[in-house]
Amino acid sequence: MTAWHIVLLASIACAAIKLIGYAVPPAVLEKPAPARIANLLTVALLSALIAVQTLGQAATIVLDARVPALLVAALLFALRVPFIVVVIAAAAVAAAIRAFV
Repeated sequence: MTAWHIVLLASIACAAIKLIGYAVPPAVLEKPAPARIANLLTVALLSALIAVQTLGQAATIVLDARVPALLVAALLFALRVPFIVVVIAAAAVAAAIRAFV
């Protein structure tokens, strides 16, 4: 099985899961427990993606310029700074660290 076969199978599986989701009655999703799980699952998956993309490289954990940039971004988000300012500041921090190291 080649990589393209795996990509095609994963695409078909994702489409099937999405179509199955449309078959769920709205009454099920309006209950408090499923709504809360859906909200928390979204945050958990996004957090995991950020952690893997920031700290992971191959099979190791790497602490480089991305970590302080992420911390600066988190601080600026906590201070409710506009998104574009957060992106520019985090990029500037990462660039400065890479320039001096």
